Amino acid sequence: MSGKIQKITPCLWFDKEAEEAAKHYVSIFANSRIGTVARYTGEGKDIHGKDEGTVMTVEFELDGQRFTALNGGPQFPFTEAVSLQVGCADQEEVDYYWTRLSEGGEEGPCGWLKDRYGLSWQIVPDVLPQLLRGDPEGAARVTQAFMKMKKFDIAALKQAYDGQ
Repeated sequence: MSGKIQKITPCLWFDKEAEEAAKHYVSIFANSRIGTVARYTGEGKDIHGKDEGTVMTVEFELDGQRFTALNGGPQFPFTEAVSLQVGCADQEEVDYYWTRLSEGGEEGPCGWLKDRYGLSWQIVPDVLPQLLRGDPEGAARVTQAFMKMKKFDIAALKQAYDGQ
């Protein structure tokens, strides 16, 4: 992994799909890579229940952001209480990340989706916070518009802001 120390590294708990998920995410995001893969030993099997040699953790980077994926078992599935937010410069990026991350998962409202592993993502156009900070009436129209959307449509959000 990169030489720079990152103080906070999200650890994503999977049942047994950590390596598969890390490879999937790395295939989606530019400037991404798999790092160290650690495997369970025979020690502690009475606690973790994993066979010796199976993947325990995978270190990976998505566009320079470090993550750890852990095969910890089925006890703690993902919920919407934690999500990863992807800022998108334009509609092409919104479409790309929405399509790639929702494949095999499920689309949700207001730019939210769950990927094939149950992890929640928010695919958010960079312009959205600007539209919500601007004119209060325009911001209200934008909110009303995006509440009806699944994947964000930047042109429709801008039209809503402008009152069209």
